[in-house]
Amino acid sequence: MTTPVVSIAYHSGFGHTAVLAEAVRDGAADAGATVHLIKVDEITDAEWELLDASDAIVFGSPTYMGTASGAFHQFAEATSKRWFTDAWLDKLAAGFTNSGSKSGDKLHTLQFFQTLAGQHGMTWVNLGLKPGWNTTEASENDLNRLGFFAGAGAQTPNDLGPEGVHKADIATAEHLGRRVAATARTFALGKVAA
Repeated sequence: MTTPVVSIAYHSGFGHTAVLAEAVRDGAADAGATVHLIKVDEITDAEWELLDASDAIVFGSPTYMGTASGAFHQFAEATSKRWFTDAWLDKLAAGFTNSGSKSGDKLHTLQFFQTLAGQHGMTWVNLGLKPGWNTTEASENDLNRLGFFAGAGAQTPNDLGPEGVHKADIATAEHLGRRVAATARTFALGKVAA
C-alpha cells in the first residue's frame, strides 16, 4: 500500500490557525499519511524541498481583511519559482482558514488558495461534506457547521485564544486531513496502474 505524503503549509498569526493545521495533520496521519507541518513565515530550503516531494499540499491561513494573511501572500508569491519549473504540477491541494466572524469573507481566502493551486496545475480536494447546523434539529457541534464546500472554515471569537477554536471546526479540519490523505492514496494507485 502506498503511503501518501501530505504537507500543510500554513501561517497562524495568533495560534488559532495552528490549531486547525494540527487537526488537519492528525486527520491525515490517522488516514495513514506521512505529514509535515510547515510554517510559511519561517520556511527553510529543506521545507521547500518537502513541499516539492509531497503528494498533497494543504494551504492554511487566517482570514485578515477578507483574504489570506500578508505572510501567506508572501509565501504564495515565493512559489513562483515552483511555477516556472512545474514542480507542483498534478499534486493535490486543499485549504482551511479561520476568522473572528461567522463569515468573515473566509470564502475569499479559500478561493485564493484554489486560484494558487490552479496556477500550479494542482488538483483541488474539496471538503466533501454537506453543511451542518442548517436545520432546526441541527447543532453548532455539527461537522462543517459554517457550511463551506471549498475547504474547512472555522470561526473563533476575537477575544478568545487558540483554546477557543470550536471543537466542531477542529473535527472538520481533521475530516479534511483524512479526505486529502485518502484522495492522495487513490491518486497514487492510479499512477501505479497507469
